[in-house]
Amino acid sequence: MVWLLLMPLFMLGVYTLVFRGIFHQHWEGTDSPFFLILFSGLILTNIFSECVGRAPGLVLGNVAYIKRVVFPVDILAFVTLGAALFDAVVSFAVLFAIYVPLLGLPPASALWLPVVTMPLILLTLGLVWIVAALGVYLRDLRQVVMVVLMALPFLCPLFFPLTAFGHFGAWTARVIKLNPLTIPLIELRQILFFHQTPDWIEWAGYALVAWLVAYFGLAWFRYAQRGFADVV
Repeated sequence: MVWLLLMPLFMLGVYTLVFRGIFHQHWEGTDSPFFLILFSGLILTNIFSECVGRAPGLVLGNVAYIKRVVFPVDILAFVTLGAALFDAVVSFAVLFAIYVPLLGLPPASALWLPVVTMPLILLTLGLVWIVAALGVYLRDLRQVVMVVLMALPFLCPLFFPLTAFGHFGAWTARVIKLNPLTIPLIELRQILFFHQTPDWIEWAGYALVAWLVAYFGLAWFRYAQRGFADVV
């Protein structure tokens, strides 16, 4: 429990020092402290990165469940996601413990928090199934996944608002929205710091994609599972 609190706070301090203290980054349209906005984004980013980062070795690290017992291996994705969500709940508790003294009670729009985060959770679950199955056959997949996970936070509005990408052209923002973290981060900050309801059109589109990824991810995992015992 101590490490669950210390690690996010340590990384938060480092990022705040770099992006706020050195680069003087801020969010227009809100008086909320930069570190709170950043912390909220880190919580969602950590859910995604922790689950997908563990996915390549998820099956290989549980060979006994494949060869020795009859076990629904696809449930391992839920175990991984559950652990990440527990960390997220602790981090959100810390966030609101700081939020209330500084900004007062969260706005009514904060009640949309479960709705905003659910599509990301569903998308993450689908990607874990896809990557976990591929990881059995492609042993070097872990290295590729780690490189992608290192790049994604810098290619989404985690450290700076989406408008910051406008310096590269109007098309850049549309490309950045293809990042699976972009829309959840925008919607989360809309409800917590800008007192606005989610953009339901973007949310619905993202939720549809998330559901499709989860559906086909599970289907792919169960198809690929037939050869796990022979490969591992």
